[in-house]
Amino acid sequence: MNFKDKVVWVTGASSGIGKATVLAFAEQGAKLIISSRNIEKLEEVKILCAYPDKVKVLQVDLDDYLHLDKLVQEAISLFGEVDILINNGGISQRSLAIDTGITIDTQIFKTNYFGTVALSKALLPYFVARKSGHFVVVTSVVGKIGTPLRSSYSASKHALHGFFDSLRAEVHDHNISVTLICPGFVNTDVSINALTADGTPQNKMDKGTENGLSPEYFAKKMLKAIARKKQEAIIGGKLEILAVYVKRFFPRVLANMIRKLAVT
Repeated sequence: MNFKDKVVWVTGASSGIGKATVLAFAEQGAKLIISSRNIEKLEEVKILCAYPDKVKVLQVDLDDYLHLDKLVQEAISLFGEVDILINNGGISQRSLAIDTGITIDTQIFKTNYFGTVALSKALLPYFVARKSGHFVVVTSVVGKIGTPLRSSYSASKHALHGFFDSLRAEVHDHNISVTLICPGFVNTDVSINALTADGTPQNKMDKGTENGLSPEYFAKKMLKAIARKKQEAIIGGKLEILAVYVKRFFPRVLANMIRKLAVT
């Protein structure tokens, strides 16, 4: 891997996978633009970086997806260029479809899908003009396998796969790469912050998340996939990875397994 002096823009950078990814890129000597809604936490992440002077903080609210064009120009101006965009910002879900109001479904899509797509489309003309760029999208294993309590979260991640697979084909001749990163369980606050049926956070950690990969280990695997410009990388435990292949070759078997998962 050689990311030295590459300009990497990371959303959802204030915690979890995003934070670990920022620190991993910093160790490689990358120039970093770190974004989320929480400026204070971003400043804390910046201090932890190997070279804080090579880190710029830029507040981004993905829910405000209709007004990201100006933000992209500001991001480019920070170092004069952007080489890689890591779309990591998002929100999860823990509620049954029957109990979840459509406004909660809309909120999940606004953040996970429309925010990510809008930011990428705002940066796309710049990548096309310079004939170079790399979109990296952190989706999820549930972007390939729908599981209980995550109906709209899973749908939003499936949608990202559809959009960015199509985009990859469109921009190939412009020397632009697209990498989809599919995490399994990673020990972050994702389940604590997940939306419940009424839109409030779950405020507790799932056992699967608690027993998941460390964010630091995940980030190292992710950077290797980015360096190799892989189209897709599934990074998780053995069971999550196995489930993806069972889905591909034995979909009925997986469907029976998914139905038996505890809905709690």
